[in-house]
Amino acid sequence: MTTTNNDLESKTDQLNSQDELPKAEASGKITSSSPQEGEVLPAPPDNSEQPKKERELLLDRIARLQAEFENARKRSNREQQEFREVALAGALRSLLPVLDSFDRAIETPTTSIEELRSGVELIRRQFEDVLKKLGVTRILAKGSQFDPQLHHAVERVSTTSLRENQVLEELQAGYKLHDRLLRPAMVRVGHDPEHGAEQKAA
Repeated sequence: MTTTNNDLESKTDQLNSQDELPKAEASGKITSSSPQEGEVLPAPPDNSEQPKKERELLLDRIARLQAEFENARKRSNREQQEFREVALAGALRSLLPVLDSFDRAIETPTTSIEELRSGVELIRRQFEDVLKKLGVTRILAKGSQFDPQLHHAVERVSTTSLRENQVLEELQAGYKLHDRLLRPAMVRVGHDPEHGAEQKAA
């Protein structure tokens, strides 16, 4: 089969058309994912205001918490003061009858010292009863063993008839409020010189 010049030219045109590069878009610009020289990129979103707002919220919350704490502290102090005043008022109210008894004793004429003494002893028992109701008890000191947590020794007396550090005499009564010491008992304490000598020899 004879191939003509026209056929060769037709095949050559087809090959050339397949090897051609793709044409640019209608806009005439070449698209590329990388920025070109001189191209201005869009600015990233401005998030600098977000930390500032969060900081302001935290500061506001801290200020509110501080105010609430201060109010709670003042309220607690006020309630404690009111409680102390109520407790003190109750204690003083229970002591008023004792004061009334003293007033009546002063106003009532007495004919003898014994009658006056009897009235004073009666008022003293009344006062002790009030103290017991309030939880105040007297510390028993005389004849007991010296206890530095309950007794205050003002003098040591040499003696051989009693145990070492036994309370000889109570000079001033001591008192406790429930388990709390109000005032230690002021006492004289016995001291056996022979007992001290034995301890030194040992």
